[in-house]
Amino acid sequence: MSEVFEGYERQYCELSANLSKNCTATGVLHGEQKKQELSDIRVGLDEAEALIRKMDLEARSLQPNVKAVLLAKLREYKSDLNNLKSEVKRIASGNLNLATRDELLESGMAYALTASSDQRSRLMMTTEQLNQSSDRIKDSRSTMLETEELGVSILHDLHSQRQALLHANNTVHGVGDNIGKSKEF
Repeated sequence: MSEVFEGYERQYCELSANLSKNCTATGVLHGEQKKQELSDIRVGLDEAEALIRKMDLEARSLQPNVKAVLLAKLREYKSDLNNLKSEVKRIASGNLNLATRDELLESGMAYALTASSDQRSRLMMTTEQLNQSSDRIKDSRSTMLETEELGVSILHDLHSQRQALLHANNTVHGVGDNIGKSKEF
């Protein structure tokens, strides 16, 4: 296995553990302190994503038997990172929901008296559906990128196999030519 990959892997594992711990701790915070922690966590998520890209490039440059094992590990790391991103979204949306609720209660008291609870519930339901659709689009995009990466990898492997077959074919023809020449003698 590549020492470079192992170095990236070590860095990612440490960063992932710290991010997970920070997410748990941030869930109980409020206000500006929570916003600051979420900002720090997002920076860490960007760093983790960069490490995964570096590991991916390194893994793809190795021999096929080693590459397959490392790419399987990478899929697990990507899944772990997506779970962390979802957790951060959940924590942040809880923060946003409270802020939005406070704004509505403070600035819209007159509106709150005239608007029906039916309208508000429909609005909240529509907003939730919109958020879910956005999440599904992001997940689909992620799946599409992973599929594209897999396709590129398969095409690269097929190209290598084609080159090997062409080389074997040329070798067989060379041997056939040599046998023909030896029969002439």
